[in-house]
Amino acid sequence: MRSLLVYLKKYRRDAILAPAFKLLEALFELAVPLVMAGVIDVGIAQGDTGYILRMCGLLVLLGVAGLAVSITAQFFAARAATGFAAGLRRALFGRIQEFSFSQMDLFGTDTLVTRMTSDISQVQSGLNLTLRLFLRSPFIVFGSMVMAFTVDARSARVFAATIPLLAVVVFGVMLISLPLYGKVQTRLDGIMTATRENLSGARVIRAFGQEDREEERFRAQNAELTRTQKFVGRISALMNPLTYVMVNIATAVLIQRGAVRVDSGILTQGQVIALLNYMSQILVELIKMANFIIQMTKASACARRVADVLETEPDMPDGSLSLADADPNAPAVAFHGVSLSYKGSSGRALEDVSFTARRGETVGIIGGTGSGKSSLVNLIPRFYDATSGSVEVLGHDVRAYREEELRRAVGVVLQKAELFKGTIAGNVRWGNESATDEEVDSALAAAQAKEFVDSRAEGSTAPVEQSGRNLSGGQKQRLTIARALLKKPEILILDDSASALDFATDARLRAAIREASRDMTTFIVSQRAASVQHADQILVLDDGRLVARGTHEELLASSPVYQEIYYSQFPKEDAAHG
Repeated sequence: MRSLLVYLKKYRRDAILAPAFKLLEALFELAVPLVMAGVIDVGIAQGDTGYILRMCGLLVLLGVAGLAVSITAQFFAARAATGFAAGLRRALFGRIQEFSFSQMDLFGTDTLVTRMTSDISQVQSGLNLTLRLFLRSPFIVFGSMVMAFTVDARSARVFAATIPLLAVVVFGVMLISLPLYGKVQTRLDGIMTATRENLSGARVIRAFGQEDREEERFRAQNAELTRTQKFVGRISALMNPLTYVMVNIATAVLIQRGAVRVDSGILTQGQVIALLNYMSQILVELIKMANFIIQMTKASACARRVADVLETEPDMPDGSLSLADADPNAPAVAFHGVSLSYKGSSGRALEDVSFTARRGETVGIIGGTGSGKSSLVNLIPRFYDATSGSVEVLGHDVRAYREEELRRAVGVVLQKAELFKGTIAGNVRWGNESATDEEVDSALAAAQAKEFVDSRAEGSTAPVEQSGRNLSGGQKQRLTIARALLKKPEILILDDSASALDFATDARLRAAIREASRDMTTFIVSQRAASVQHADQILVLDDGRLVARGTHEELLASSPVYQEIYYSQFPKEDAAHG
């Protein structure tokens, strides 16, 4: 947790005042047994009612003052903990935004969500308890022992013998529990992953009748999490009974010795009561410390997981160039001997790919499943860095640009259409927040989305639910295309973005995009030969290699891979060709 404390600097005053007020409360609490001893030895023994009333008034005053400072301490602790958690969450979210796609893949979406939510909440609770108990409980434990020595040094030896034994139990349990709580959070990641897969793939699961199988898989993961939690819970649960037993034995010894010393006239009854009260205070505080340490064990494991993300430096350092530095005479995109290997993968997604795309040109990319089409276009906006070779955009290596500037020049429509909760217009305006209603309508029309948008009573202000679940696949694809067109980028990438559209709509869409993107360099990735056949050049990929390049007519005459794809979709022409 130490590396995370930098996010507490803003709340340093609260972090100091919270334990300070808790120590003040502890002082009031330590005074109570001495007041009670005075009531017994002076007020009751001598029948002094006035003294008893004065001491009772003092006890009430100590109680009220203790309550006031306790509430004040809680206020400062809560403000520091919530502010710290908010700052930590912002920092974690910011760091995740800086990660490359490779790092996002490495951590996994589900574990990052767990660290952003559950882990930070545990850290927040741990900090809150730390500010309230870290100084207060040890102060009362050792303060009670010191006060016991001022009452009777010989009887107080019981305290001196008991406290080290209690410390061994408390810290022993903590050391055993700490790594186990890390395993609990890891198991929780697995549950998150299984839940996410089942919820997002519910239709597929039901379509194939796999509900029982998925329920069994979830039960197995849940049972594993439960076993781990029970195991660490049993270890943690040993703390309270062990401390109770040890303190109760110490209390019995203290009563026995106190009774002997009272009979001998060495101690008064009030002093014995004071000693017992101090022992009770130690018991209460040790129980609090036990719970505090259990919580801190969880918080420490969670803090380590959060710190792991924050300490991971982005592996794609930002460049320094802006779009103003672009070379107006250079090609829009140029690949020079580009190869790409994903982290954790033994093979190459791309190997030695070279081509040039001129400004205003339309480039079609086609190939079989897994041929590397998406991998290729993902290198242009620098979602990934090439393993070897270089990718140039507007005359400079993509690594030389500031990411924000590079991606401002590139519009991307990904394979999976992603929309966000809001309105249709709000989602389309991601491409240009200052766009007018007329510009939004124009982009919707070009993307063949105007008809279904106008059919809704609210028009472009119609609501879009989370992930666009109230829209069909084709509707979502058209809205994401409209979003990219509204951006008016210099380079437009359509990565299999019309797969959910019928052929007629796809044809109209391609014609509209050609008209709207005369000044753009457009990359069209598709499995359909019809979607790319009118491109200025077509890149044919096979197993990560660029095996052919040319126009539709050239490839149809010379490329076996392109012929196989084309004639599998147009069998009549295949027959005519034969």
